[in-house]
Amino acid sequence: MAEARSTAADQLAEVRQAPAALPRAQRRLDAALPLMLAVLLASLVAGAAIGPVAIGPGAVLRVLAAHLTGARANVDPVQDAIIWDIRLPRVALAAVVGASLAFSGASYQAVFRNPLADPYLLGVASGAGLAATVVIVLDLPLEYAHVSLITLAAFGGAVATVGLTYGLARVSGHAPVTTLILSGVAVSSIAVSLTSYLMLVSRESTSTILSWLLGGFNRAGWHEMLFILPYALPAAAVLLLHGRLLNVLQLDEQQARQTGVEVERTKAVVLLAASLAAAAAVAVAGIVGFVGLVAPHAVRLIAGPDYRRLLPLSALAGASFLVLADIGARSLLSPGEIPVGVITAVVGAPFFLYLLRRQRRAYF
Repeated sequence: MAEARSTAADQLAEVRQAPAALPRAQRRLDAALPLMLAVLLASLVAGAAIGPVAIGPGAVLRVLAAHLTGARANVDPVQDAIIWDIRLPRVALAAVVGASLAFSGASYQAVFRNPLADPYLLGVASGAGLAATVVIVLDLPLEYAHVSLITLAAFGGAVATVGLTYGLARVSGHAPVTTLILSGVAVSSIAVSLTSYLMLVSRESTSTILSWLLGGFNRAGWHEMLFILPYALPAAAVLLLHGRLLNVLQLDEQQARQTGVEVERTKAVVLLAASLAAAAAVAVAGIVGFVGLVAPHAVRLIAGPDYRRLLPLSALAGASFLVLADIGARSLLSPGEIPVGVITAVVGAPFFLYLLRRQRRAYF
């Protein structure tokens, strides 16, 4: 027992001291943060400028400054309406959804100690898809009192599915990682089967269902931000506060307990926060794949596996990735649109395979 505690303590010390012992990695991190912030800002400006009506980046910045300062007299009213009412809500929502999926995916990968884990592992996507499909098939009003019933149903379905998965996996106060994964696979399979059945018996709704399932921001407005932010911001704060504990969880669970970590409580809190953020993201945007899988991997190559840095950098990378994907979704077939989930899959899958080929050492 004493040897086990000594080994765990030594490994924990290595986890804590790794960033300090790697000046090269620290230099890469110092360069990564301003670079990612610059890429995100550039992608947001580009997203607001690109569209059927060409608007320069300078005009975008002037409109944004006018709304922030209240001095809107010198702003073209047409450009103001296009940028502030149509394009900025869309790119802002894409950024928040991308950030939410990315830091949720990184958190899932930490809890499951598996680089293939993503935010949909416990049934967030399948539960949301089933609930949204039910609303569409029943031909319920899609909006009531300026609130989208599909959004509310998708969020409720996602949260309920995760709760069911966790409840089925919990045995004697513990939820083993393997049991969680298997429960998630089983519950997701049931939800996907029911969704497919509903699509078969209501073929006239299939196009609408598929459009939602593949994700998109064509109906984005500022009110969607009011739905996702109350979940995304607290979840991000909770996960950032658990960054050090997520590092410790990369040890064996028994060793993590010997260092004083309440493993089950930490897993439950992290999964709850990550799942709420992912559920809110899916509710407002549909099912957008690969963001929560690719963004943490890309950041891990640059900044290393320390979750105190990995989480915020993953959020920036995910936000930029999804904003750029949305630009492609509405530009490649303009004036039509491609579902943004198609773009993230087409770009994300090859990039993920490239990362796997390039990586020469273990992720964890």
